[in-house]
Amino acid sequence: MTRQLFQKHGYWICECEACHHRCAALSPSPDHVDQVYGDHYFCGGEAGYPDYLSEAEILLAHGKQYGLLLKRYMPPGTVLDVGAAAGFILKGFQESGWRGIGLEPNPYMAEYARTQLGLRVGTSTLEQFQGHERYDLISMIQVVAHFYELRQAFQVAAEFTRPGGFWLIETWNRESFVARALGQHWHEYSPPSVLHWFSPEGLQHFVAQFGFREVARGRPAKWLNPMHAKSLLQYKLKGSALGRVAVKLVDIIPERLPIPYPADDLFWALYQKS
Repeated sequence: MTRQLFQKHGYWICECEACHHRCAALSPSPDHVDQVYGDHYFCGGEAGYPDYLSEAEILLAHGKQYGLLLKRYMPPGTVLDVGAAAGFILKGFQESGWRGIGLEPNPYMAEYARTQLGLRVGTSTLEQFQGHERYDLISMIQVVAHFYELRQAFQVAAEFTRPGGFWLIETWNRESFVARALGQHWHEYSPPSVLHWFSPEGLQHFVAQFGFREVARGRPAKWLNPMHAKSLLQYKLKGSALGRVAVKLVDIIPERLPIPYPADDLFWALYQKS
């Protein structure tokens, strides 16, 4: 059973009374992914990116950072990177010794990854993915909150993970200090792009249903370029005095100087298949 908590952008945010998972009361249509994650998501600003390709260096470094982190728990092997976009994070994994493929539903982004970075990136969602290979690692960086069929996506991921293999998930923490302080005004309550909001314990409970146990957990060092930070502030704090002040502060930051994302708002977790 779920109960309605509050409305955001015309959608009810609901909570499961048993596990306390929060989700948007939205039954996505078959073209939901095309509508929400079309080219405008990667270059139109607002809830997406003003220019995704301009963050290549930041995202490549993020992938390398995870590649190094994972060496504490496993040797590099095969990876399926879900929501690969233009392939920068996957390229970071590759430069850290991993080999594998990416999945990206946006055709332009997937084509960029193939032609400009030489990566194997298929144009598909995880929910619709078909293949024969099993992977040592399935990487889901900032994507689980966007799954339009959450249980189906995790079931597919489980099927394509070899026994003893791993899932690496990075997502927003709905129990962070910022989330608790802002309540329903937390900036990550932004349907129809974001559909799910997890706590670390809630996600651990959920993945256990698919035969995975938590191995490690932490906070990622995440960065944004000033253009992306300004775009998000303008969208999330639209029309407010705080938004105007924040944008002015971002304006004085050099264009190529990365801005740290509040680490408390995010968590990463590593899970292993039984």
